[in-house]
Amino acid sequence: MVEIVPSLLAADFTKLGEEITRVANGGVTMLHFDVMDGNFVPNISMGTPVLQSIRKFTKLTLDVHLMIADPDKYAPMFIEAGADQVSIHQEACTHLDRALRNIQSEGALAGVVLNPSTPVSTLEDVLDIVDFVLIMSVNPGFGGQSFIPHALHKVAALARMRAEGGLQFKIEIDGGVGLKNLSDVVRAGVDWVVAGSSVFHTADPAATITQMREVARDAMSLKV
Repeated sequence: MVEIVPSLLAADFTKLGEEITRVANGGVTMLHFDVMDGNFVPNISMGTPVLQSIRKFTKLTLDVHLMIADPDKYAPMFIEAGADQVSIHQEACTHLDRALRNIQSEGALAGVVLNPSTPVSTLEDVLDIVDFVLIMSVNPGFGGQSFIPHALHKVAALARMRAEGGLQFKIEIDGGVGLKNLSDVVRAGVDWVVAGSSVFHTADPAATITQMREVARDAMSLKV
């Protein structure tokens, strides 16, 4: 079953608790939490105090995406604050193998993220370690961007590598995914779909999630 993962970056922060409740009513099991440092990406977003507050409010899985220059230093802090899983950028890690293992040693699932211009071949030596791989289908740093179609080729390549290696990691995608391209994304091999504006900027996020789940289910039945 494909998971729709609402991105809190697109939520209304004046009523964040209500926004979380609305998507939870749509049947989601995970929430995506973007962390930006103004260094690795040209924007600044949420930190550990916000994550701690969200952790107190919900039991949903918290999927923390670190778009930061020093993930080794900060990953343990976000795990302590309530992250269930943490993804770090291949481009930000000098010692990727060690960084992923350190996240797992702290009790969280470890994911690795690829920017649009980074090939999947850079992950060949860590795919037996990771719990999930996040493919960026926009350039990281801002919400509301248009989907980069080449991301579908990267997802398909990862899915082949997973099957050929008998591996179990999940494939996640983030950026510009909505009802119009969701079927293509699912057929390419994605397991988790991060959706921000396409969920929170609709009149009824819960109904939108239900519709997205139905589209994903139909696309799964057409996969070859």
